[in-house]
Amino acid sequence: MAKVTIDPITRIEGHLKIETTVEDGVVKDARSTGNLFRGIEIILRGRDPRDAQVISQRICGVCPQSHGVASALCLDSAFGLGDKIPNNARLMRNLIQGVHVAQDHVLHFYHLGALDYVDVADVAKYQGRDSELNSVKDFISRGQLGPFMPRYEGDYRLPVEVNQMAAAHYLQALDIRRTGHEAVAIFSGKIPHSVGIVPGGVTDIPTVDKITAFLWKVKKLQDFIDNVYIPDVIAVASVYSDYLEIGAGCKNLLSYGAYDLQGDDADLTRRKRLFKQGAVSAADLKLRELDMSCITEGVKYSWYEDSSSGKHPSHGETKPEYGKPEAYSWVKAPRYGGEVYEVGPLARVCASYVAGDPDITRLVDWALGELKAPKAALFSVMGRHLARAISAKVIADNLEKWLLQLKPGEPTYAEYEIPEEGAGMGLTEGARGALGHWIEIKDRKIANYQAVVPTTWNASPRDDVGTPGPMEQALIGTKVRDKDNPFELVRIVRSFDPCLACAIH
Repeated sequence: MAKVTIDPITRIEGHLKIETTVEDGVVKDARSTGNLFRGIEIILRGRDPRDAQVISQRICGVCPQSHGVASALCLDSAFGLGDKIPNNARLMRNLIQGVHVAQDHVLHFYHLGALDYVDVADVAKYQGRDSELNSVKDFISRGQLGPFMPRYEGDYRLPVEVNQMAAAHYLQALDIRRTGHEAVAIFSGKIPHSVGIVPGGVTDIPTVDKITAFLWKVKKLQDFIDNVYIPDVIAVASVYSDYLEIGAGCKNLLSYGAYDLQGDDADLTRRKRLFKQGAVSAADLKLRELDMSCITEGVKYSWYEDSSSGKHPSHGETKPEYGKPEAYSWVKAPRYGGEVYEVGPLARVCASYVAGDPDITRLVDWALGELKAPKAALFSVMGRHLARAISAKVIADNLEKWLLQLKPGEPTYAEYEIPEEGAGMGLTEGARGALGHWIEIKDRKIANYQAVVPTTWNASPRDDVGTPGPMEQALIGTKVRDKDNPFELVRIVRSFDPCLACAIH
């Protein structure tokens, strides 16, 4: 029996430690530890409620737009604005969040996840005229291998030509990310940490010039996703087809839905959205109605006082207790109906797939057909990568539709007054999955604020009854060829695209 510990996991956001027990080459136990503590929820107490959508974006510099939307929806609810947001504001929120999430998916594959499969050393063999590849070759020849090295060795299977192509796309993806960020800033003022998303709507107004500028950038993003990103994911998944059977995890999926198609329903669990709300299990692949009363957070194995365990987020508490016996993480353990659920692109794509969404059904069936894989293969490492690429395409295609629905001259903001007392809930889907914010207001100040983010779900430790979290379950049972080069483990972890700055409260 051997202990294999990876600390920190690189090419993710934040500080994550993975500890595993390996016996006869198989992972028998796994622990996911979120390191550091930030206390954003504590910082918000006693402040003007309107500070929440500004400060909560500082939870993360990678996915601030999604926190801004979740917080604005939360404040809309608390201020009685849930069904009063102007259509222009609804559309512009979709545009700001959507283009940011789409470029975030590009970031994950090319700059975080793909280097687990792409052997950049093959670029040193390149003899052609591609300027981008020659730039990388020159970089390598001067011994400047970071950020590509150091790495785990032992399982790079892609043909030389595919490796070289992927390395060129690595550089192209940097440009695409910049284009996506520029698009975000057109309507949100800046990035990261938008100033354009506020309770009641948005601060900007659409103009013909801004619509035209945004559309040009969206077209560039769409072209990259269709002709580079998706083909690259299929190419990697074809060679690493065994990873369509590795890292399945808990096989329960939860989606809050995202991108409002209508704003006339104050109940976010019933609102018509591009990605559907609900819970899906691999056992029957049916969509069950989202019931937010089913959510609790356990802290038996987290560094928080036990008095906060088992509570619904609307009554949640952030009371740190570092060094608590048995605890091993700053991440809490969210559960839905007492069960472990994974969130993320796989969850939101599957929720819409089983609900019969025609566009997502076509894309999922096409991808599985290309790989000659059954539906069960979605619950895997490569299944997550495929779902992320499909999510990016669906979002990018709809950005153009939403953009052309904007009406210059019509309002983008609804007036309101801060209530003496109130409560609100904001639900959306960040790049990494289901994102919820909850607020309680007393004396026109924030009495309590809680955020349960995607990686809180996926990187959670054991819950109060000892059941491992989604990432832990995905690791358990994995075969590890070489404990000194545990590439299987980091591939599984990175398929979840963890964001620990978000998850550690």
